[in-house]
Amino acid sequence: MKSIRAVRVIPSKFTSYNLPRLWRSYSTAIESPYEHIKVSTPKPGVGLITLNRPKALNALFTPLFIELNDCLRKFDADDSIGATVLTGSQKAFAAGADIKEMKDKSFADAYGHDFIELWSSTITSLKKPLISAVNGYALGGGCELALMTDIIYTSTNATFGQPETKLGVIPGAGGSQRLTRAIGKSRAMDLILTGENFSGKQAYEWGVAAKCFETPEECVEGALATAEKIVGMGRLAVKAAKEVVNKSQDLGIRDGVEYERRIFHGLFGSRDQKIGMTAFAEKKKAEWSNE
Repeated sequence: MKSIRAVRVIPSKFTSYNLPRLWRSYSTAIESPYEHIKVSTPKPGVGLITLNRPKALNALFTPLFIELNDCLRKFDADDSIGATVLTGSQKAFAAGADIKEMKDKSFADAYGHDFIELWSSTITSLKKPLISAVNGYALGGGCELALMTDIIYTSTNATFGQPETKLGVIPGAGGSQRLTRAIGKSRAMDLILTGENFSGKQAYEWGVAAKCFETPEECVEGALATAEKIVGMGRLAVKAAKEVVNKSQDLGIRDGVEYERRIFHGLFGSRDQKIGMTAFAEKKKAEWSNE
């Protein structure tokens, strides 16, 4: 499994929805009645969620997000899970929002019922790391979904984009904000105003993705390997690290550094700080207590 090194660019409303319990079984699919996602734990401590609307290229709609949010909340509350990978198929991570759900909505309906708010409300509040493994199309809402995750891994066959202006609207789940922060105003403005796509290789070169792989299989395996590595760290430190990195998106540098320092000092009250530093000094492997 090899990652590509950096190179220069050449160039409604829904009726009540019954949610399932989450059954865990390592190395096998979790038996559950989820309809639009598949759930498994391929490695100890690592959850894997696969979007599963193959006929619609994993087009996003509210019933899928109800299931996804339910599963993510369960993983976040499960002490046996330390990190989660979110992926789709080789053909499509998520080809966009399901236009059938929104084409007939009025302003009063969309605004009055906070349409698509639940698409991001859970993901952006998770305490544990969420890694997306993006292959194939990640357009519109699919691109926004990837941008919500903590780490993006992609493959050369991936296609990202925010083509909403072609439909007479704009990104509505954070695309104009998160993409701009990732690649800068000018480039984001160019892509969003024209609706043009960009490749997985470009996503890596521009800093949208952390790694880019040659094949979809390597992409998913790479994401799972990173999740497994994160699971091997102390849970309190991982939670704190995610928190302070996310704060960098909200605070100025001075306030951000002060916030980081307070969290850093706070970790000296944990058992894991003593365990980790003692193990390092004694050249031993740390056995985390997560306390």
